[in-house]
Amino acid sequence: MTTLSQTYRDHPLIHHHHIVPLDLDSLRTIPDSHDWSGSSPDTPSSSGHHTNEDVSIPSIDLNDPNATMLIGNACETWGVFQLINHDVPLTFIDTAEGETRRLFDLPMTRKLKALRAPDHATGYGLPRITPFFSKYMWHEGFTIMGSSVDHASQLWPSNYQPFCDVMEEYQRKMKSLAEQITHFIFNFLKISNDAKITNWLHSTEAATCSTALQLNCYPRCPDPTRVMGLAPHTDTFLLTILHQSRTCGLQVFRDGFGWVSVAPVAGALVINVGDLFHIMSNGRFPNVLHRVVVDPTRRRLSMAYFYGPPPDFCVSPLNDPLKSPRYRSVVVKDYVRLKGKNLENALSMIRI
Repeated sequence: MTTLSQTYRDHPLIHHHHIVPLDLDSLRTIPDSHDWSGSSPDTPSSSGHHTNEDVSIPSIDLNDPNATMLIGNACETWGVFQLINHDVPLTFIDTAEGETRRLFDLPMTRKLKALRAPDHATGYGLPRITPFFSKYMWHEGFTIMGSSVDHASQLWPSNYQPFCDVMEEYQRKMKSLAEQITHFIFNFLKISNDAKITNWLHSTEAATCSTALQLNCYPRCPDPTRVMGLAPHTDTFLLTILHQSRTCGLQVFRDGFGWVSVAPVAGALVINVGDLFHIMSNGRFPNVLHRVVVDPTRRRLSMAYFYGPPPDFCVSPLNDPLKSPRYRSVVVKDYVRLKGKNLENALSMIRI
């Protein structure tokens, strides 16, 4: 059975090479390698930080009797929403954020011991989307797929187990929540009884799903108007569950509104639709374009959990007698390969 980690090793990023991150905390000026100020202000991919303050993304209570309809409508109109009363203990989320902080507080010399290999997807390093942009992002990250022991033991040779235990439990809790949200969405799309689509969802083997945990750090910046924390992109899989610290930075793009800030809400997790749910819904759900801007005085941390079907699963647009399929069926690992080579052009390559 193919795992997600194997999929990334089999299909490394095009033009990917060993990029050693800078110690951004030590910088007092913006190096040219990170200066986005020349980007056009009129495009979604620009570094201009203006946002529409008149709108906000939906907020949904998972215990609401109408949760299925509310989640489906949010996926259909926005592709993103805040989720409250999700049953993941807030004290545990705080513990996981504390371990994330402990990682990024390490000196750069120690973090580089866990540097991601050029043909691997896990470990410490820059965002995977880095090769697609002419400038680097004001970001450092740590990617986990399953166990984090190999890399964590390089960071803390004698004290890595607390980090590993917390991150493994965090992934278990996020997987359970992702399954619950996916059930709601399948019910909304009226495909919950289609075994060809949903059989993988009921598997008890954790390895069958495509999952990853991305820990992010956006250091404070001397001139945030000239940098980009994370460049505009869409996520690859079905959905993403994001915990963001109390510092603002996440923005989503919606046609007709422009960039909209996603302010941190106490106790809430941000859920956003990825490419595979966009395909599965036959374009009904927008795969939300999002980015991150940085703060001049405060560091921002976040934890993003990515969730999707097994790498060998074939994703197809749902059957709709009123609408022809907009996309060809695609195997998850093949779409990962397309995205790794073409980023935001990947969808156009399977469009009918």
